[in-house]
Amino acid sequence: MTQFLPGVRLLIAGAIGAAFLSAGLLSLGSVALGQDQSAATTKDVIFARKVLMSSVGENMDDLDIMVETDKIDVAHGAMHADTISVMLLAFPHMFPPVSNVWKAGVDKDPASDTFAAPEIWSNYADFYKRAADAAKSAFDASRAQTAAEFKKYAIELRAGCDGCHALYQKKD
Repeated sequence: MTQFLPGVRLLIAGAIGAAFLSAGLLSLGSVALGQDQSAATTKDVIFARKVLMSSVGENMDDLDIMVETDKIDVAHGAMHADTISVMLLAFPHMFPPVSNVWKAGVDKDPASDTFAAPEIWSNYADFYKRAADAAKSAFDASRAQTAAEFKKYAIELRAGCDGCHALYQKKD
């Protein structure tokens, strides 16, 4: 039995090492959980959603050009549509109630002031559904097999974006 002792010692040492490593990793996780998330201000949230919407717009520009010129590259368009789909799924989550700060008739900083209409928060279920529907149109476009199918979903996506902007984006 003594011939197995070195192996048992190695096994025990490995288990102890793994326990210390696990404890160390867990303690790092608790540090992240304990971080003060109030450092992200309302202006930071507004800026983040503007960055996201700008990225949606840049990807949408390529889809619009394809539809307008009828020069549809399904594979290239699918890449943009898939990206839009993912971003639109995240987008409504970037509207915490604290960011309902739109005011009419004041000078606005285009980077950090909101153009989100207060109706987003009073009709949040509709806003959320519109984002999900647009994400679905984008997803369907990303899975299209033909130019005609892609065009159909890209037009549907554009209509979803325009409809949401008409209701929930202030121009002032």
